[in-house]
Amino acid sequence: MSYDRFIKSLTEGDPNAQMHPALKALWYDKSGDWETAHQVVQDQTDPCSALIHGYLHRKEGDEWNARYWYNRAGRKPFKGSLDAEWLKLARELTSERNSVDLIDRNSKSSSNDLDRSLRA
Repeated sequence: MSYDRFIKSLTEGDPNAQMHPALKALWYDKSGDWETAHQVVQDQTDPCSALIHGYLHRKEGDEWNARYWYNRAGRKPFKGSLDAEWLKLARELTSERNSVDLIDRNSKSSSNDLDRSLRA
């Protein structure tokens, strides 16, 4: 999914049911539903979801928990504003560089490619 398509989807009522959990969590967060965003990534084990989980706890103000999840994602906590971090994450998850099929979230190779590119 392109960044522009993802942004447009924010006005369409519901996220794509087949959207990667990390991207779906960003969708719910931007739509003002932190709880659902958190539920979406809570039980995911991939680094992308861990990164979004860290962002959500940072937004909540729980810095210790945020650092734990950023560490699981192999990242340092973001130092800018929450809005800037949301945009950076949305762009990373929808970038041309991540031209993997996020809709097919059960594809092991797609998940590995996305995980590798988000660590770069």
